[in-house]
Amino acid sequence: MSNKVRVIAFYLPQFHPTPENDKWWGPGFTEWTNVGKAKPLFKGHYQPRVPRDLGYYDLRIPEVREAQAKLAREAGIEGFCYWHYWFGDGERLLERPFNEVLESGKPDFPFCLGWANHSWWAKDWNADAVRNKSLLVEQRYPGLEDLRLHFNFLIKAFNDPRYIKIKNQPIFYIFDPSTLPQLYIDHLHKWSKEAGFQDGLFLVANCTDKQPVETFLDKGYNAVSYQRLSGARYFYKNKFQKLLYRINDFCKKIILHHPPFSEDYKNAFMIDPDIDNQNCVIPSIVPNWDHTPRSGMRGTLFMNSTPALFKKQVELALKTISNKEDELKILFLKSWNEWAEGNYMEPDLKFGKGYITALKEALEDNKNL
Repeated sequence: MSNKVRVIAFYLPQFHPTPENDKWWGPGFTEWTNVGKAKPLFKGHYQPRVPRDLGYYDLRIPEVREAQAKLAREAGIEGFCYWHYWFGDGERLLERPFNEVLESGKPDFPFCLGWANHSWWAKDWNADAVRNKSLLVEQRYPGLEDLRLHFNFLIKAFNDPRYIKIKNQPIFYIFDPSTLPQLYIDHLHKWSKEAGFQDGLFLVANCTDKQPVETFLDKGYNAVSYQRLSGARYFYKNKFQKLLYRINDFCKKIILHHPPFSEDYKNAFMIDPDIDNQNCVIPSIVPNWDHTPRSGMRGTLFMNSTPALFKKQVELALKTISNKEDELKILFLKSWNEWAEGNYMEPDLKFGKGYITALKEALEDNKNL
């Protein structure tokens, strides 16, 4: 596909057993455990989600990773942004799939890394959705010695010919930019320049609200990407609008027995053309979202997502970035395989390859952007 638009899909490396998950949740636990036990919470609620082409896969199997790359190419996706966990003092989790991708050279499919720099809490996984705030792993920033150890791993990935770059700057996505020390940002750039990347890294700050872009650019980030999973709430600023929304949430829970933080997908407003059209902002496109397999009635979800509606969202995003310089015509796709969040592109029993086809068609229809 000769398309100038670059679509980079977030990739969760969780679908394989680990000693830590065995300890916390029982032998053999993976995200598939949450996916498989999910139940509809109201009439018409699309649960459970059942994978089709790839089945309940294990990411330790190279053929699975090759099949994922083949499907992503079919959709017009440039590459994966693998979530990467480094908690401090050299502690890593879920590292095996990406380590094998890096060491084997396969699949021959572009990638970058996103540092998921956040603590893990039991509330994220509790089977009955009780928020007990039990800390499992703490995100730590112990200092430059540990950062150097981290960077020594990162530079191997940055130097891989598959690594995605912008103007020769390796993209490095930061999940929680507000907690990353300034000392870390400065040295990541400094050491990258010393390693041969003249302009340092292309650091992207993940944002969940309307914090000014300048807040992050001034710290050394090159761009921001807004994750507007709050739906229409993103645009409601005055107290009266917020009060109306709280009343609406209460009615949904009491009268309709819906999770209070539910919203129709067509009203989700995940693209803000007035902000996302800037070169320093990378829009996110979201095919679907349903956190209830993890959180039950406390979960957030977008209802009634379809490939056709997703295609419209992609088309709006493409129009929003149409005037940017070619190398900055980028979209982050959230996500490739977050099944327990109902947030995935991979084929399922209901829609098959519908979302893959929708993205492919949107990109092909706008290939002269």
